Amino acid sequence: MKWNLRMAAAQRGIWKASEMQRLLAERGLVISAGKMSGLWSGHPASIKLDELEVICATLGCEVGELLIREPELVPQPVQHDQDQAANADGRLAAGPPAVTPRSRAGRSLPPR
Repeated sequence: MKWNLRMAAAQRGIWKASEMQRLLAERGLVISAGKMSGLWSGHPASIKLDELEVICATLGCEVGELLIREPELVPQPVQHDQDQAANADGRLAAGPPAVTPRSRAGRSLPPR
């Protein structure tokens, strides 16, 4: 996900983090300078849903304007060789090999 607060704010004429911080405080969301820096720079460490709600209300925007999906950055699932192995008749193999129990020779029994 890409955090897009700065662009969303700029589209509404808010150009400084301090101005955004003041507007949020007017709506009851007091944010420290360090957290505001993270939000404004585009790399927030975390954000709570109720904070996101206040930001959206302050800017008059939807969450999708602040959080932009980047599906191309998500790793694709790894294909295992056994998943692709086919039987002699062309059907895919039916899962992992069966587990065979081994003898417990040489081990002591648990206490009674």
